[in-house]
Amino acid sequence: MPVTIATPINVTALTIIVNTAYRGESSQRGWTSEAHLLSGSRIDETTMAGYFTDPNVTILKHTDNEDSITGCVYLEAKQNKLYLGMLSVHPDLQDGGIGRQLLAAADEFATLHQLPVIAITVISTRTELIEWYERRGFVRTGGELPFHAGEKFGKPHQPIVLIEMEKRLKG
Repeated sequence: MPVTIATPINVTALTIIVNTAYRGESSQRGWTSEAHLLSGSRIDETTMAGYFTDPNVTILKHTDNEDSITGCVYLEAKQNKLYLGMLSVHPDLQDGGIGRQLLAAADEFATLHQLPVIAITVISTRTELIEWYERRGFVRTGGELPFHAGEKFGKPHQPIVLIEMEKRLKG
């Protein structure tokens, strides 16, 4: 069950895994669902395909023994940091270590590309998710951002604030 770099041929499968992990009824089988906070899709195929045209963006995928995508993560080199987002694991497979494997692969990617800091944003009310990242070395920076309301990431049911977190890599 390796973590490898996704390619444009994976756009449909990646879009499905992200939306399955975050939104809709299926997402509620896992613990990363945002369905209670946001309506609509988390991502569409056009947006996903666009990531593959940006040289600063890499998407890593986790696959099972049948080569089906079971998880993915978005990585973007920004200045001297690696921005990590869209960490997604199929709801039926959450708590099985796939998320940790994707984070470890992101650490390796950052080290390889000499990016000493991994930055993330997390919805402020998702305390269980914030705590999960803290257990993996991320710390709150004190920074906050408004959710991208009106954009293509879903419609919030209430105002949403994103907190900024970072992890400094050793080495």
